[in-house]
Amino acid sequence: MLRLLCVTAHPDDEASGFGGTLLLYRRRGVETHVLCLTPGQAARNRGQAANSEELARLRRSEFAAACEVLEVSHGEVLDYPDGALDRVNFYEAVGKLVHYIRRVRPQVVMTMGPEGAITAHPDHSMASLFATLAFHWAGRSNRYPEQLADGLEPHRAQKLYYATSCFTLPDRQPVALAPITTTIEIGPYFERKIAAFRAHTTQAPLFSIFENVVRKRPQQEFFHLAAVAAPSVLKPESDLFADVAEKL
Repeated sequence: MLRLLCVTAHPDDEASGFGGTLLLYRRRGVETHVLCLTPGQAARNRGQAANSEELARLRRSEFAAACEVLEVSHGEVLDYPDGALDRVNFYEAVGKLVHYIRRVRPQVVMTMGPEGAITAHPDHSMASLFATLAFHWAGRSNRYPEQLADGLEPHRAQKLYYATSCFTLPDRQPVALAPITTTIEIGPYFERKIAAFRAHTTQAPLFSIFENVVRKRPQQEFFHLAAVAAPSVLKPESDLFADVAEKL
């Protein structure tokens, strides 16, 4: 079984940045996993939530609904604080992701870029840094060896991708995006991507903004190949699983 892991910062990231790709690969028989680091309790848009705890509960439910739309095999939301990923214990957070990678054993990992995607959100940047180190460290027996004593084994994922874009937002602070190496055609799944974003009903004020942006662009999602298990020369791709084997 081929497995794909997506690491995000907030509920709705899975739909906006990765939705078409997640559904495409699930339809191809790939087992898809989404690990979201925060429940999004610091969001500006709060729906009917009376407090942050209620908002977190609502957004967890919305995340589950979006994952159902995208046919995600397994989605999980952790309890790190929204808006404060830069202040959590870095080593401990990477260790959680290492444990997850060793347990799920994905061949491909995708996340945001360290710039924080087109919004340059600090939580996006931290999710990228956590996921990047976890990608590299999960395959080494001298990283988090206590996990191996519990019965896990090192696991080397074969490819790491950062989501990137062909545009930036003109009304925001400048951001330097990773160059596109991989283009995924999501045309058949484009409307489901939008439906998955709309499952995040507390974020309804963003719906028209999101749709206005994505409907003006090609029905594609873009990635930057950031690391590979086998040294290689960079070349344009149209498949995240190109040159991937079930087992190394």
